[in-house]
Formats: sequence, structure tokens, C-alpha cells
Amino acid sequence: MELIIQILMLFIVINCVLKLSFWRFWQVAIFSLTCAVFVIIACNYTILQSKTQLADYFNNTKIMQDVAVLVTIESTLCLAFCVSALQKYFGKRVKRWMRPLYGYPSLLIFPVLFYILTQLIFGMPGTGFSSISYVMAVIVFASLPLLSLAVKKLYTETELRLEVHFLVSLFVCIIGLITTVNGNVTYAVVKEPLNVKALILAFGLFAVSFAIGFIWNRMKWEIFQKREKH
Repeated sequence: MELIIQILMLFIVINCVLKLSFWRFWQVAIFSLTCAVFVIIACNYTILQSKTQLADYFNNTKIMQDVAVLVTIESTLCLAFCVSALQKYFGKRVKRWMRPLYGYPSLLIFPVLFYILTQLIFGMPGTGFSSISYVMAVIVFASLPLLSLAVKKLYTETELRLEVHFLVSLFVCIIGLITTVNGNVTYAVVKEPLNVKALILAFGLFAVSFAIGFIWNRMKWEIFQKREKH
């Protein structure tokens, strides 16, 4: 379970860097400074943790369920941002209630930084706690802007970065739901015979809905092209 959580943390960091790539440099710098200050302040709390205590947290189903809810909420905000940014990119007006999504970075990055700091303290016995926190703060302050610039250079097209951000957010959401299980089944599976009629009806409705959507989208595209020519 701890390995899955570490993978989840890795993709949370990647998702945060992707989101920062849509910001201006001074905004990224302010957020990076905030993260660096958080690392320094969190040092006083990380030294109170132990490996056994962290392992108990990861094996606690109740805590993992709460974490999964937070991960799902953040992933939903990121997915909504991707949809809103694509609408803005293609010239559509963005709704007012979706505008704050542009200024939301990633609050889950702070627990990830806290966990990384604890692992550094555990892995470097004999080194001063303050020294570790200050070195990590400098690395965080320097790496976040550099990584966001690297993402901009790697994915120069805005729509491509939005697509990657969307896929990573979806992946984070899925891993967050996996951490909820932790060896337990939340809802018991009900055994019943195979209902062929229900399956045929479901696939039929899906096929009809897909056909209607495809035809309607094709008609809208043709109308749009005709208007552009005129």
C-alpha cells in the first residue's frame, strides 16, 4: 500500500508542475516560495513522526478513505480546469464560477512535501533537522519554476499540455480510489444471474446515444464551416 501511495504522490507532483506551466513566472515563483516556507515550518512537526506511526496511517482504512476523498476533489478541480481552459482556447466564454480554477495550484503538494521531508530525515541520521529542511526548501524553491519551464519547452502547444494535465488528473483520481480499498471491499458484490436483456438494452442505448451525438456534432461542424465561408 505504501508503494501505491508513493506513486500517487509522484503523480501529484507531476500534476502540480503541469498546472504551474499555465501560470506566469512570477506566480510560479510566489507559489514556490510558499512551498519552501512550508518545508521550513513543517520541520518542527516532521521530527515528531516515526516510521511506525506513518505505517499505521497508511494501513488505517478510515484515514485512507479521507485521503481518497481529498484526492478525488482535487482531481475534479483539475479536470474542470482543463475543460474550462479548452473552452477559452477555442474562443468560448468562460463562466464566472470556473475562473477561480485558473488560480488553484495544488493543495495536495503540501502533504507530499511533508512526507518527503520525513523520509529525508529518516534516511539521513546524524544530520541536523534544520539543515535538511533548509536544503530541501532551496531545492523546492528552485525546482518548481525550472520544471514548469521545462514542461513549457517540452509541450509548447497549450492544448497538448491541457490534454496531458487531464490524463494525469484522471490517473491521480483512479489511484486515489485504489487507496480507499486497502484490502477491504467497501460494498459487497451481489450475486445474481446474467441478465442478457438488460445488457442488450444498455448497449443499445449506448449505441443510439453515440450515433445521435456523432451525427449532431457532424452537423454542427458543417454549419460552422458554412458560416466561416460566408
